[in-house]
Amino acid sequence: MRPTLRFPLIVATSLALGTLAFAEYEHSLDLSALPEVGTVPTKDGLAAWDNIHTVLSHPRCLNCHVGADNVPLWGTAETPDRIHGMAINAGESRIGAETLSCNACHQTSTRPNTTHHAAPHTGMDWRLAPVEFQWTDRSSAEICAQMRDPARNGGRDAAGLIDHILHDAELIGFITWSFEPGAGRDPAPGNLQAHLEDMAIWTAAGMPCPEQ
Repeated sequence: MRPTLRFPLIVATSLALGTLAFAEYEHSLDLSALPEVGTVPTKDGLAAWDNIHTVLSHPRCLNCHVGADNVPLWGTAETPDRIHGMAINAGESRIGAETLSCNACHQTSTRPNTTHHAAPHTGMDWRLAPVEFQWTDRSSAEICAQMRDPARNGGRDAAGLIDHILHDAELIGFITWSFEPGAGRDPAPGNLQAHLEDMAIWTAAGMPCPEQ
């Protein structure tokens, strides 16, 4: 198991009506500095979005946020459009059910990714993100509009976006892995704590988006 402090924390998020919704997860993230909704000016929200987009547009995220061709990438900072080897196609299922399951190589495990050239693993079953979450070939403004649209982000409101990160942290899932991908892989910029704080700032500012 990855050495980390794990303790229960309660997330209190105030959104549309100022009422509180609670979710409890175990993780090592600090929630004490997260701003309250409506306390962040738009310019700070846009600056936070720029940080978020830097993470989302990194190959660690883009490689599995691909379009309807269902073909994952093996992109790096130097070659971001490199196609996944072995002619992999995850199919409409996005898990490879039609051909070769993603889990045939990518095991579900919370063990650290320490072996060079081994298929990476997380505490969640490996899969492509839903096609509605495509980030390849999308501008910052387009991804921002998708992220704040419940019809295209998994039905999440502002609280749900924060909850998504916290849930991932408990499971040691894909978001958590992207910042600590292990041997031979470039991590997404920053760290999970900074990403959580940027998401909280952006949502507290009303989820502003840059112009096209």
